Amino acid sequence: MSPPVIAVLLATVPASAAGRAGEVIGAAGVHVIAEGESLVELARRYDVGFNQIAAANPGLDPFVPPVGARAVIPTAWILPAAAAPGTLIVNLSEMRLYLLGARPGPPVTYPVGVSVEAEQTPLGVLTVIQKTIDPTWHPTRAIRSEDPSLPASVPPGEDNPLGSHALRLSIPTILIHGTDRPFGVGRKVTHGCVRLYPEDMAELYRLVRVGTPVRFVREPLKVGVRDGRVLVEVHDDDAAPAPTLAGAVRLLRARGVVQRVGLRKLREALGARTGLPVDVTADAR
Repeated sequence: MSPPVIAVLLATVPASAAGRAGEVIGAAGVHVIAEGESLVELARRYDVGFNQIAAANPGLDPFVPPVGARAVIPTAWILPAAAAPGTLIVNLSEMRLYLLGARPGPPVTYPVGVSVEAEQTPLGVLTVIQKTIDPTWHPTRAIRSEDPSLPASVPPGEDNPLGSHALRLSIPTILIHGTDRPFGVGRKVTHGCVRLYPEDMAELYRLVRVGTPVRFVREPLKVGVRDGRVLVEVHDDDAAPAPTLAGAVRLLRARGVVQRVGLRKLREALGARTGLPVDVTADAR
C-alpha cells in the first residue's frame, strides 16, 4: 500500500478580487518515502514532472531517497500570464501545459517533456491541425542522422515513441504526444515535440479540437494573488535569463501588488527556485 499524503502545504482557497479567478490552483503536500520508492515514480503517481519534484526537494537523492524522508509533492501552480480560455499554453520554463475552459472546474494542467535545444520549439502560437490515434512515427532526417539504425517509420505499438495519441501542429514536425518512455516527462528529451504521460495524453486528446491554438511561452517567473495573498513561482530555465529582483518588482508593480510584498521573502523565493508558489506577502509568516 502506498504511503498517504500526510500534510497539505498550500490549501485551495477562493481567489481575491485582486487576482484572476482561480489563478492559483491545486494544493501541494508531503509524501513519506517507502522502501524502493524514488522521486521518478512519485512524479508520475502525482502527475508532476521529474524536474518539478526534484526542484521541490533539493535535499533528497531523487533516485535513492532515504526511507521515511518527507518528499514535497509540488501539485500547486500559478497560471501563466499568457493563459487564456480556449488556448493551450505550454510554458517551456516549467515544462508544463495548461488548458482553460475545456471542461467545468479548474484548468487542465499536465507535466510535459520538452526539447533538448531551446530553438527546436519556437515561441509563439501554432495550431492543432490533426488528431491521430495509434500514430506511426516517422523520424526526421535530423533524428536519423543521430541514430542511423532507426527505420524510416515505426508502426503503432508499445515501442512507438509517440505513444497512443498525438496532436500534430501547424509546424508538422512538432507534435504533442504520448510516449513509450514516461520517465522523460519533466525533462529536456525531445527534438521539438511536447511529450506527456500516456494517461494524460489520452485525456488531453479528448479535450482538444482541431483548430485549437497552442501558445509556446517562457515564463520562469509567475505571479498570482489568492485570498489577498501575493505569491510568486520561480523556475530554473537555462534557456531564459534568470529572474532578477528588479524584474520581479516590475512584474509585481504591473500587477499593482508590489507594495504588499516583502523584499526579503521575494529575494529568498528568487534564490530558491523551488517551482512552488511561495507567499511573499510582507506580513507572511
